[in-house]
Amino acid sequence: MTARILVVDDIPANQRLLEAKLTSEYYEVALAGSGPEALDLAERWAPDVILLDVMMPGMDGFEVCRRLKANPVTAHIPVVMVTALAEPDERVRGLEAGADDFLSKPVDDATLFARLRALLRMKQVLDAWRQRAETARALGLEPPDLPEADLRGARALVVNGDAAEAAALAHVLAAEGLTVERVASPAEAWARIALPGRSRAAGADPAFDLVVLGLGGGGPDGLRLASRIRARAETRELPVLLVAGPEQRGLVLRGFDLGANDHVLRPVDPNELRARARNQIRRHRHQARLRADLDRSLELAVTDSLTGLRNRLYLRSYLEAAMRAQSAAVLMVDVDRFKPLNDTHGHAAGDAALRAVAERLRAQVRASDVVARWGGEEFVVAMAGATAEDAMAAAERLRAAVAEAPVAQDAAGAPVWTTVSIGVALAARGGAVDALMEAADAALYRAKRAGRDRVEFARPEDWRVAARR
Repeated sequence: MTARILVVDDIPANQRLLEAKLTSEYYEVALAGSGPEALDLAERWAPDVILLDVMMPGMDGFEVCRRLKANPVTAHIPVVMVTALAEPDERVRGLEAGADDFLSKPVDDATLFARLRALLRMKQVLDAWRQRAETARALGLEPPDLPEADLRGARALVVNGDAAEAAALAHVLAAEGLTVERVASPAEAWARIALPGRSRAAGADPAFDLVVLGLGGGGPDGLRLASRIRARAETRELPVLLVAGPEQRGLVLRGFDLGANDHVLRPVDPNELRARARNQIRRHRHQARLRADLDRSLELAVTDSLTGLRNRLYLRSYLEAAMRAQSAAVLMVDVDRFKPLNDTHGHAAGDAALRAVAERLRAQVRASDVVARWGGEEFVVAMAGATAEDAMAAAERLRAAVAEAPVAQDAAGAPVWTTVSIGVALAARGGAVDALMEAADAALYRAKRAGRDRVEFARPEDWRVAARR
């Protein structure tokens, strides 16, 4: 996995050493010798990960990290602090500043590359969601909210066969306002994460916001849980925080390759655990917000804002896909004399009439049919796999449903009535969407010319008109 790495260190020998290690693994490397230079390069060069020395003259690594995370342009870039300081308080200070992890000098190659792979995977996912959210913003849609700083209400699952350690971990997390559950084995954990009766519909809330996985004597079983979480679509983004002993370095590195997000070493420092858990949950929430924003944007992109029906863009895509596998019928529906209705009773009544017609159309079709607003006062019903008899029966049902009751009230409270004319066309599997729509449109205009409030089925001459167009 190639990527851009910014190395920040005031000692040229350290820069060259890290540059040699990284370029040997085909990473693209840039060097900065001070905090201000690092801030400038990070904004201009847009690295994927920043390796940041802590002890630098003038502006130290903690201040550089705080400024990177405060700048919207660079806030999403993972920062790994490289330090000779081994004190837990220093790690916590860095985590509070926004660092994603620490590497101790001299930097171990296996640890360096395992952490880079894990952070780059995470950043790729976040970048994809960010880019889609930016596209939505460019279309005029609201950006997602920032993740909440308060973690109250977040849910954590502690997986640990050591009851005493599990209780201690749960106590630390609960003090941060998390709701914590404890299980002793990976098998129990999976049963809780993937509840059999749990809804897996798009947008469903996950069972947990964080899994704290203790690596004990059954370390490999724990890693299988991490792998299983990453392999399943509905749990793939659930953060996994490993708890391990210094002697389990190999398991921790393997865990990163399998998808673990972070780790804390025994003896666990409560402040470090809180800081790492907080960072993971905030990132998870931010990603969830981006995804929800994208889902909302996509829904808006294919939905007519006035009627709540699908729009023309969605309908065309639906028909193109449906007609590759089966026949399809189209009902082109036009509200009769809509302009006089609008002019006489006002635009509010006109809008109410369109919403009422849309609702009656939706209520009268099959669950598998698609009702869309084609534009203005025109609607389309797409019926995949329908026969001519099905389509004509549905069209007559729709025509009668619109005519049977008022569709709005005018400013004085008087009922407003209307009718619809409908053109029906049926195309065989593999047919052209444009020709089908044109044939239905030609049938619709014949219905209009014949007196309105009627249904007409496309004739051969309607298809010839469609072919000429």
